[in-house]
Amino acid sequence: MSEHVRLTAWVRGRVQGVGFRWFTRANALRIGGLSGFASNLGDGRVQVVAEGPRGNCEELLDWLRAGDTPGRVDGVTEMWDTPRGGYETFEIR
Repeated sequence: MSEHVRLTAWVRGRVQGVGFRWFTRANALRIGGLSGFASNLGDGRVQVVAEGPRGNCEELLDWLRAGDTPGRVDGVTEMWDTPRGGYETFEIR
């Protein structure tokens, strides 16, 4: 599980204006080993990009889907890819 990957997740629901990005960043930092960002999209979704060990990315994805998030998550769509780099830490955009 030490393979490094890039996770892109689009989170649907009531996820803007409720602290969702801040809590996503806090959880990414708690999990550790992740870099990337959480960003509001114009259509009401939040995009989460995380790069790091596959197991750490999977833990973040599980948290996004668990319902223990601010607001309300109606669904998460994910895409896996190879890391591209360029992130020093996990940011809010």
